[in-house]
Amino acid sequence: MATAQSAQQQPGAEPGILDTKFRELLATVKKNRPSDDTGIIRLAWEFCARHHQGQLRASGDPYVLHPLEVGQMLAEMRLDATAIAAGLLHDAVEDTPVTADDVAEQFGEQVAHIVEGVTKIDKIQFANREDRQAENVRKMLLAMVSDVRVVLIKLVDRLHNMRTLEHLAADRRQAIARETLDIYAPLAHRLGMGKIRGELEDLAFRFVDPIAYEQVSGAVEARREEGEHFLREVEAALNERLREHKIRARVEWRIKRLYSIYEKLQKQQVTVDQIYDLLAIRAITTSVQDCYAVFGLIHSLWRPVPGRIKDFIAMPRPNLYQSLHTTVMGEGGHQFEVQIRTEEMHRLAEEGIAAHWKYKSGAGSTSARDEQRLAWVRQLVEWQREMTDPNEFLSTLKIDLYPEEVYTFTPKGKVVVLPKDSTPIDFAYSIHTDVGNSCVGAKVNGRLTPLRAKLRNGDIVEIATQHGHTPSRDWLNYTKSPRARNKIKHWLNEHQRQRAVEIGRKLLEREARKYRIPLSKITDSDYARVAADCGLGTASELIAAIGFGKYSSRQILNKLSPGAIGPNSLETEAAAEARPAPPGDGVAKIHLRGSDSLLVEGQDDLLVYRARCCNPIRGEEIVGYVTRGKGVAVHARACTNVQNLLYESDRRIAVEWAAGEDSSAVGARAGGRETRTTYPVKLTVYCDDRAGMLKELTAVISDEDANIRGLDTKVATGSEAVVEFVLEVEDVRHLNSIVSGLRRVQGVREVLRAAKV
Repeated sequence: MATAQSAQQQPGAEPGILDTKFRELLATVKKNRPSDDTGIIRLAWEFCARHHQGQLRASGDPYVLHPLEVGQMLAEMRLDATAIAAGLLHDAVEDTPVTADDVAEQFGEQVAHIVEGVTKIDKIQFANREDRQAENVRKMLLAMVSDVRVVLIKLVDRLHNMRTLEHLAADRRQAIARETLDIYAPLAHRLGMGKIRGELEDLAFRFVDPIAYEQVSGAVEARREEGEHFLREVEAALNERLREHKIRARVEWRIKRLYSIYEKLQKQQVTVDQIYDLLAIRAITTSVQDCYAVFGLIHSLWRPVPGRIKDFIAMPRPNLYQSLHTTVMGEGGHQFEVQIRTEEMHRLAEEGIAAHWKYKSGAGSTSARDEQRLAWVRQLVEWQREMTDPNEFLSTLKIDLYPEEVYTFTPKGKVVVLPKDSTPIDFAYSIHTDVGNSCVGAKVNGRLTPLRAKLRNGDIVEIATQHGHTPSRDWLNYTKSPRARNKIKHWLNEHQRQRAVEIGRKLLEREARKYRIPLSKITDSDYARVAADCGLGTASELIAAIGFGKYSSRQILNKLSPGAIGPNSLETEAAAEARPAPPGDGVAKIHLRGSDSLLVEGQDDLLVYRARCCNPIRGEEIVGYVTRGKGVAVHARACTNVQNLLYESDRRIAVEWAAGEDSSAVGARAGGRETRTTYPVKLTVYCDDRAGMLKELTAVISDEDANIRGLDTKVATGSEAVVEFVLEVEDVRHLNSIVSGLRRVQGVREVLRAAKV
């Protein structure tokens, strides 16, 4: 979509180039779908060119090149004329005066529905970028349920924008690339579109972490020549054996994608040499029978690595991916992965839901296989109705988009696919919500097993239930499936809310008796008025907010009955009780002990502290959580614990860093260390064990004007060393500058920040 580009008004596009590209588009449509009527595509192109006339992208190219490229990519995917027309028009509503009604009038409701689904929400004001992002994704998924072409156009649009991302400002590149890695690449994966997913990940990786990208790219290039020579030898040996056994198959090879390598390095803390599937061979056959025959040949040629054999033909992945995987040991100790699949499986793995496109005459009807692929979207749309917090919605989406699966069975042999490291509780909720809520125990393979035990492939699970049993908050610590987590959160939220209403009502009644204010004289309209003032919807929410500790009972009572509580009473007990917020004040400044100021929405009487689990520092995105009796815990938004805490949306509170002096200016002053505020941060450096390494690392830190509070070194396996620093940093920019400097030191493999100090 046009988010990645500017739309400045400039005269004139080059008609020759545009006409040539449009003719190429029509030729592709004629080749792939000769029976389709291209009339709607011609009309859409004329409409697009007319309304985008004079607009330029950030690269300086005519803006209409973008929808043309999107249309060409859709044509290459063999999509129908309606989808291609919608692709040409996908930015019209967002970036021109054209409305959805205009599109519907000229091109029909179907095209208008697709364009509307792809168009971002820009006219609504949101509290922050995350809320806007969540609502845009939610809108796209809702439209996708009724017409999957919405998401296909969105993915192609994002792919073309990623190919031209270098023309944007650095902060925009970062934000768009991060969103691509978090949402769009996993979405392509979930729809089985491996080719688009791979390109999106590598393009985004380049901008999200340029230093890591260069390091991984350099390491791969250094090994490319040797790796390609080895793979050619493997290819020749396998082809010869296939000819001997008269098996029809074609063999291809590849070196693992850069982002996949980076993920392995991060997850396993190994070197590039230790990644077992850096090199890969793929054998593509004509039948399933030949797949298993090739599988046997592979193991007769090379020794298989134990535990690395996977049969995704018999048990496809949730996105319907099918293939045989095995890792074998070649000459010289080289490990390489082998994938074996049929031509049809290969096409599905590359193109996913776009491989079996069945739209005819503008009437959409997907195959049963495609419907199975979309089942998770329908389920997610059901869940999202229970989620009022946009961040919770995005968190659930990210978990559900990229599952590593484990295959389990019911006692009757039904397959239940769950995320990796799932527990019997996840299994119970996958059967039915009531089974999950009343789960008290489980048998795995006939033996009693704790509910927190991790399930493995092939486990047969039997759930024991008890009437009247209810979920525990502790279950959130070891459940993995989005379904289980959402059902548990929903139950807890409802019951916590009921409890908060009871507590809030008692606190309000006690305060009213103290000042002899008859609550019976306070009307429903009074409650509604105060609730609206506090940004709440109903009187019940207002009472619950008192019970949760977001507002004091005296503060609310003073608003319900203005003047009933004398000013002297308020002043004498102000230290113990909350004072009403000044009229018109949206936020109040709270000073952390030994730290900067934070802005906390609507409050000036709460104890505020940084959560130890994530230790947020100035500049990081943060979120507040009201803890009864303890005040507001401030977490980094990326904190792994925060999602477990924020299922109670009533206890979430907006916090932000107060405006302060730029840290670079502070650091530039002589003697600035005495006046600046710093935060302790722990960094772990994985590097080569060589002479002078520690000296170079500490020199980088010293050059960045950061104080080292602690230092620990140890030698890991082989020639690798691990150095742990505890540093004092001023903010996120200061920290990022230090990390970038450390990564540039020769021999440094990775620099990671620890959550706790």
